[in-house]
Amino acid sequence: MKTKMFVMGALAMLAMSSTAFAQEVTLRIHQMLPSQAAIPARAIEPWAAKVADESGGRIKFELYPAMQLGGTPADLFDQAKDGVVDIIWTVLGYTPGRFPKSEVFELPFMTGDAASGSAAFYNYVMANSADEFAGVHVIALHVHGPGLFHSKDPINSLEDLQGMKVRGGSRIISSMLAQLGAEPVGMPVPQTTEALSKGVIDATTVPWEVTPSLRISELVKNHTGFSGEKGLYSQTFGFVMNMDSYNNLPDDLKAIIDANSGIEMSRQFGRVMDDGDSSGLGVAVKLGNNLVQLDDAETARWRAAAQPTIDGWFAEMSALGLDGPALYAAAEAAIAAEAQ
Repeated sequence: MKTKMFVMGALAMLAMSSTAFAQEVTLRIHQMLPSQAAIPARAIEPWAAKVADESGGRIKFELYPAMQLGGTPADLFDQAKDGVVDIIWTVLGYTPGRFPKSEVFELPFMTGDAASGSAAFYNYVMANSADEFAGVHVIALHVHGPGLFHSKDPINSLEDLQGMKVRGGSRIISSMLAQLGAEPVGMPVPQTTEALSKGVIDATTVPWEVTPSLRISELVKNHTGFSGEKGLYSQTFGFVMNMDSYNNLPDDLKAIIDANSGIEMSRQFGRVMDDGDSSGLGVAVKLGNNLVQLDDAETARWRAAAQPTIDGWFAEMSALGLDGPALYAAAEAAIAAEAQ
């Protein structure tokens, strides 16, 4: 009897010890936007809460919005890759030349709604440019919804854009703005509010989704979109994890991260962008702002004027030894597959 009690006691102690010493981890998530913006509030926070719950609390998260851990938005990808933080969310175009094959999704009139566009972007990257993400574990890749202008003066035609100082969010978008006749001013999105309020720029290219957190519709009263389902531009985003932080997890926790990574998570981030677009548009409508929707004929003029941006990207890819038209066709095929 004593021997049996001893064995049972030892087993109980072992179980308690295993529970007590089950590996726990705290992961730091760093990103550029205020915590109330759509992606931080409706995508990143729910993702972290879901992972924490599925891990039984063994994975914990510390959320650092608005670059609270230092650096600039352009530093974020390397902060994850180098292990300065565990997870980041960023605009890929903030590091020009880093993701040349992935840039194709930023070309004029490529994507429409963010949910299907994000799934297409994830599939495209996995098939064509996964090497650009070597050194990090990809949780989600996504795009925003149809790109448009928010301006102090109305943009009713291509001529209205001539000479206007416009914020461009990436190398590709700034190149396109120059081709269209604007004066591009490159800057990360958090700087947009101050730049508009101080007159550094006359207009900005951002999706509706981010306008409430940056007070865009309060600072400018004109918003110009395009006919058809596709926007003038989009930007690409990455939600990625330091590879050592991922690899050092025990297998069961790694499996939880895996189950919350990939195409469906990318699609979900896109859905948040789409929902955010509706909310941002609603703010502008409530404020009585001027909403301009260019008709088919005028949109066709913009498409023709933006074509040199695509041709220029083809030439740049050729200089890198890459087949730009083939990558463009692969992107179009991925987008068409998701649209079915």
